Amino acid sequence: MKGISILGSTGSIGCNTLKVIEHLGDLRVVALGAGRNMSKLAEQIVKFKPELVSVESADRAESLERELHRLGGQSPKIELNSKGLEAVATHPEADTVVSAAVGAVGFVPTLRAIEAGKRVALANKETLVMAGELMTKAAESSGAEILPVDSEHNAIHQCLRGETKKEVRRLILTASGGPFRDWSKDRIAAATREEALNHPNWKMGEKITIDSATLMNKGLEVIEARWLFGFDADQISVVVHPQSVVHSMVEMIDGSIMAQLGVTDMKHAIQYALTYPDRRENCLEPLDFTQMSRLTFEQPDHDRFPCLDLAYSALRRGGTAPATLNAANEVAVAAFLDGKIKFADIAKLIGSVLEKHQVRDADSIESILSADDDGRIAAQALIDNVRTTAPVGA
Repeated sequence: MKGISILGSTGSIGCNTLKVIEHLGDLRVVALGAGRNMSKLAEQIVKFKPELVSVESADRAESLERELHRLGGQSPKIELNSKGLEAVATHPEADTVVSAAVGAVGFVPTLRAIEAGKRVALANKETLVMAGELMTKAAESSGAEILPVDSEHNAIHQCLRGETKKEVRRLILTASGGPFRDWSKDRIAAATREEALNHPNWKMGEKITIDSATLMNKGLEVIEARWLFGFDADQISVVVHPQSVVHSMVEMIDGSIMAQLGVTDMKHAIQYALTYPDRRENCLEPLDFTQMSRLTFEQPDHDRFPCLDLAYSALRRGGTAPATLNAANEVAVAAFLDGKIKFADIAKLIGSVLEKHQVRDADSIESILSADDDGRIAAQALIDNVRTTAPVGA
């Protein structure tokens, strides 16, 4: 029975992964990593009985012990902080590691899983955004597989089965357009937290939902696609598809276009990554074409959604630019969610940080983490300034 470790087990991807594991019935959960939701983690421990769990602090560990006692469950071995996540990622009985921890926290643990030769089901796009070159070189050296869980990259992976790179003209990532697809630029600029979190198609965590609203999520996916599939920026396009039925496409050199369609449920992509190269019956209702009135596609508006261009710019600059972009974005999104900046300030802040960044080679953990720190410090300085003086970028 194959063993599974999950980084970010209490988030939406982690919870859906456990539902898929329960449905499949022949996979074993060996380790779980979580951040703050100890009540949810305790429920998962009681049900799936992992040998090891990781939490972010000693206080969280104490809270987890109390929750387990309340539920009558036995405590597994508990590790802390980033070292704990690395232990989850490299558990000797884990054949597959699902990397679903949100943000840069998943970077080093995911790299360690790749170095250990694990199959990595990657839902944490920030790891490839920050360190795509490092990750792919580590996979080549260890023989590890990286299988995408993001619905868009998962779709492209499916479209490329049996095809060769020389036969491909471009990758086409689809975007829902988020909650502000039809909004004016001025209305978007004044959007509230609640409006930005009201995604029309997907139920996701707060950070990724805000990224969808700014289209930064799609920009990060462009960078991720470059490293997953080996195509440059000019061969990766984005098209807005509000219905989110076509999850992405591949255009071949003869003009043929391969598309992967499916219901809007992440369990499909998760199961694909866990069972590849096999396909198994899943627990989802099949796509019903008779219930769809139309499928539409449109170009993204780069003026209303400047984060997309910022991501392309970081990809073309290369080196540590994507890591800095990602860091600034994480800080900016957190500040918006905390009410410290306006929605329009997110892109302005990221642009300011990226413009001032001195690009370095991204060939080591140290250089990438240094760029991440620099991006966070620069972004936070701008946030502190915007709260006392003028808007970011004014």
